[in-house]
Amino acid sequence: MTPDILFEDGEALVINKPAGLPIDRPRKGGECLEDHLEALKLGFQRAPVPVHRLDTDTSGCLLLARNPKALKRFNKAFEDRLVIKTYLAVLAGQPPSEGGTIRLKLAKISSEAKGWRMIAAKKGKEAVSHWELLETLGPNALIRFTPETGRTHQLRIHAHKGLGAPLLGDPIYGSEAQRGKGARRTMLHASTLVVPREGKPAIKAHAPLPSDFVAMGVSDG
Repeated sequence: MTPDILFEDGEALVINKPAGLPIDRPRKGGECLEDHLEALKLGFQRAPVPVHRLDTDTSGCLLLARNPKALKRFNKAFEDRLVIKTYLAVLAGQPPSEGGTIRLKLAKISSEAKGWRMIAAKKGKEAVSHWELLETLGPNALIRFTPETGRTHQLRIHAHKGLGAPLLGDPIYGSEAQRGKGARRTMLHASTLVVPREGKPAIKAHAPLPSDFVAMGVSDG
């Protein structure tokens, strides 16, 4: 089933990527975004190309460029930190306050036993996320993240190390007890995306709440 389109014009698409759909083909095979790119041509000669990444488990707004010039401009907008993204996340626990900013340097490590993951490290690359508590969901909490940077697993490690609790359902960060129960995936949703464009209206998209967020009592407000 082709992902829903949230925004469309001559140089861009924003799709609502479903949770569980990887951007790249998994080593073990199976469905990925590439399988849908032909259908997403929508009459254009070129297939659109994803501009940024979302983890396989993460649902929501994903920007695709419809031509090489647009891809170059969008990449520069991301590099220059002009793109505004917001994410909704369910924390497996309660944050230490009502909101704030997390600044951590992140680096990638790998081991044969656990595979690769990100860690907070002095020699890592700077990662900055703003956050606010939206509501309490029993033992869990709904957080809105607005990241300034786009490091791999940034919000997942920021939740774990910056807020003191991993995202609900996260299979990598935090202990098994810390990750909580009641989720079949990492509860992270790319809710909105705004990409400014010189001489054109900004790209603006909003991805409706997925059913597993709704089932937890989150309202799409």
